[in-house]
Amino acid sequence: MITLYGIKTCDTVRKACRWLDAAEIAYQYHDFRKDGLTQEVLAGWLQQVGWETLLNRSGMTYRKLSAEDKERLNADTAAVMFLEHPTLMRRPVAVQSGKVLHVGFKPEQYDALFG
Repeated sequence: MITLYGIKTCDTVRKACRWLDAAEIAYQYHDFRKDGLTQEVLAGWLQQVGWETLLNRSGMTYRKLSAEDKERLNADTAAVMFLEHPTLMRRPVAVQSGKVLHVGFKPEQYDALFG
């Protein structure tokens, strides 16, 4: 079973859910703002895909960070900042059996991955 991590207000997450529904692919949805995100789960993601892949530089949360916070964002500080501000992460994060399948959503990438 695929778990799709994201936030309900994110248009990209909604598009991914619609794509999975249309493709009749079963998934479980996890809202990491509402349902939380454990340090252990995040550590696994960081190990698999790296902090830069998870970082959403185009989002409002990143743009609202102070210049100092943006400068101190690195491999050592990313986990703490992601847990403090989950919307700093690109969404959705598709995971199966603990393995990150994909970060973000583009229909052609989902076609290649799940088609």
